[in-house]
Amino acid sequence: MTQVDGRPATDAGDGETRKERIDRELMELLNELRVALPGVQFLFAFLLIVPFQQVTQGADEFQRDVYYVALLSAAITTALLIAPAAQHRVLFRQKEKEALLHRANRSAFAGLVVLALAISSAVLLVVDVLFSRTQAWVTAGAVAALLLWWWVLVPFWQRAHSDQPPDD
Repeated sequence: MTQVDGRPATDAGDGETRKERIDRELMELLNELRVALPGVQFLFAFLLIVPFQQVTQGADEFQRDVYYVALLSAAITTALLIAPAAQHRVLFRQKEKEALLHRANRSAFAGLVVLALAISSAVLLVVDVLFSRTQAWVTAGAVAALLLWWWVLVPFWQRAHSDQPPDD
């Protein structure tokens, strides 16, 4: 391994040690989650107050089922996106950062997938209540497709066509 300023460099040649890279990547991930969480919390809070509104008294079985999926998805998303920070706190100074980084990355990705379900379900519910079931399915499907495209397919396509080898 080459040395940079007397320290072992990573394969990328950027002068970071493996420990420094893991520390930086974990901080980057936690900062990204800090950006996503307020939106998730807002959606979850909205879904928590919906049953206490008068408009829900006339909800049919389909709308209650969609509400249940949206609420449960928002709760699971919240748990998945908060998990890395919670685990980081519990594992403080346990020298487990690399394993934590890998778990946190999986948790964040799963959280985003479930968030797409929560957002799509919430759109399905609102459009169904305000407009029509057909319009609701079309709109929710379009939102789900857009989220799938930008959040999953584009990054995986970029990864597959990148000239950079993946970091381990």
